[in-house]
Amino acid sequence: MDTALSSPLTEWIADKIRQEGKITFWEWMHWALYHPKLGYYARTDITRWGREGDYSTSPERSDLFAATFARFFVSLFERMGSSAPFQIVEFGAGNGKFALSVLNSIKNDYPSLFDLLQYTIVESNILAIDSSLDTLKPFRGKVRYVGPLEFEDNQSCIVFSNELLDSFCIHRVRKVDGRLKEFYVALGEDDKFEWKLGELSDDVELFCEQYLPELAEGQTVEVNPGIASFFDLLASKSMNGFVVTVDYGAEGKELYNQPERFDGTLRAYSAHQFIDDVLSDPGAYDITSTIDWGIAKAASGQHGFVVEEFQQLDRFLMRVGILDELEKRMSSAANDAERARMTTEARDMILPGGMASSFQVLVQKRG
Repeated sequence: MDTALSSPLTEWIADKIRQEGKITFWEWMHWALYHPKLGYYARTDITRWGREGDYSTSPERSDLFAATFARFFVSLFERMGSSAPFQIVEFGAGNGKFALSVLNSIKNDYPSLFDLLQYTIVESNILAIDSSLDTLKPFRGKVRYVGPLEFEDNQSCIVFSNELLDSFCIHRVRKVDGRLKEFYVALGEDDKFEWKLGELSDDVELFCEQYLPELAEGQTVEVNPGIASFFDLLASKSMNGFVVTVDYGAEGKELYNQPERFDGTLRAYSAHQFIDDVLSDPGAYDITSTIDWGIAKAASGQHGFVVEEFQQLDRFLMRVGILDELEKRMSSAANDAERARMTTEARDMILPGGMASSFQVLVQKRG
């Protein structure tokens, strides 16, 4: 599929291709999302979070989500023992609404533990930091910010992320004549972006051999090396404690053997609408794909991360007490309208077919 050139970032990537030749889709996606001035996550003229933005994740939907996880974090801390620090480390905190709700919940419901709590946000995006700094003004003394490489060594902590793994850049591969080929992005004769199949790029072949199942002829899948790199980072810092990962994914037959996923799961969206052509306007929309939980489990397992729990988000929320949190907040609601809103939000997260039924939670322990 061809796409016309338009935006400054499109021209910038096109010039790069003219000078250096075709690039991997990983590289194209990296510039589309993370170019320091023109990328999607760097632009100041785009509303990314919430109902008015391009996507709305669980924390934006309801304080119940964060309050239920706060309750769970306290239970994990109690398991870690009194000698451990109460340290919550959130990777990719976005606008900070999840952190705000967690801090409020622990302050109100567990005041003695709140005094012990240190909340660390691992973030490199300046716009996200600015947004969350504003959100978290009431807790400025409780929250600190570090970059990924500044994550401290030998930490006993609870690491949390929500939709982090599916934000990593991916490669695209297809089985052609019995061999894996990789999709690159090139410029056609009419100076438009187009897909080009070529040999596997560096390290992708080894990654595919290690993690991918046997594909069918003509099948296309996404390869997400960032998942393994995330757990490599935690292990390199000798992190111990718990890792709680929320994301949208599948594994095994569910991911690779479904007819509707034969061409992969790559997608882009803007203002809650899917974009038909992913290459059409880099920097204008978010890009993601369904993660392979099997890779997350295998890559982390090599570093001693042990799976304690893995299930749908709605079932997890029910197990760890979302209904108790709902009852608590309903009793203190100011009016019937607020109670109705809370009930609607809870239903959206726990009823069959609700938003949370499409997400999963992976809980792991290390050390």
